[in-house]
Amino acid sequence: MPIEIRELIIKVKVNERENNGQAATDPTGRRQERDASEDAIVAECVEQTLYILQQKEER
Repeated sequence: MPIEIRELIIKVKVNERENNGQAATDPTGRRQERDASEDAIVAECVEQTLYILQQKEER
């Protein structure tokens, strides 16, 4: 009997550092790089969401 998965939830931590539990200060360059990376992820999510909504309207 096949099993149908209707919803799949995946949680991911992005940019997690392994410093043996020590919190290091973030240099300005890395902070800007991280912000640019997060902006790219958000932009991709928005683009995919708009694409899905457009596909639903066409149906």
